[in-house]
Amino acid sequence: MSVPDILEEECAIRLHNVLRERSDWVQAINSKDRLVELDRATRAGMGEEKSGQLDQAVYAGAQYDFQFRYETIRVPDSPTERRKSSDPLAKFAHWWSRGEPRALLRKITGLEEISFADAQATAYSPGDFLTGHSDDVDGKGRLAAYVLGLTPKWRLEWGGLLVFHPKGAESARALVPGFNRVNLFRVPRLHSVSEVSRATAFRRYSITGWLRH
Repeated sequence: MSVPDILEEECAIRLHNVLRERSDWVQAINSKDRLVELDRATRAGMGEEKSGQLDQAVYAGAQYDFQFRYETIRVPDSPTERRKSSDPLAKFAHWWSRGEPRALLRKITGLEEISFADAQATAYSPGDFLTGHSDDVDGKGRLAAYVLGLTPKWRLEWGGLLVFHPKGAESARALVPGFNRVNLFRVPRLHSVSEVSRATAFRRYSITGWLRH
């Protein structure tokens, strides 16, 4: 399911600007089923040789196993922390999980069990990707996934496509990053994000997460 113009345009523009201006991004990488997170200061101090070795390890891991690389800013799940926070991302997640927005998400997905939405900001730079996975994790209560696109300009050939892997006889389906458009799909569903081209002029920004019970 894909819904355009989910937010007021002014709000979507403001969220995009917030993501562009933030400096607290953390790079997330999978390492043998262990999450590795590197802040920008750490990466800046690695040097060219170590950075190259890390790149090689990331791509080697993607050849046969689940792998990803992108930057993230996480939002707390606690309603109290979200309500008290001055972070626009926490404010968005608090709003997204309650009242009319939650009612709309329930109606669109047909899932009345949705209680709240977790959230993280994501940014894919050239070379970043996310290999195939289903989002089905025991104990998380994930009912559906969402991707709120906050990329004003994007070209198909820049990659970063949200790809739904084929089931049975159906064909694969891919969605181009958009602006102020939310894509929703039920969990589990095998999907991936294709590698962002080095030719891209912008980073691929979005707010993503799961609608949970």
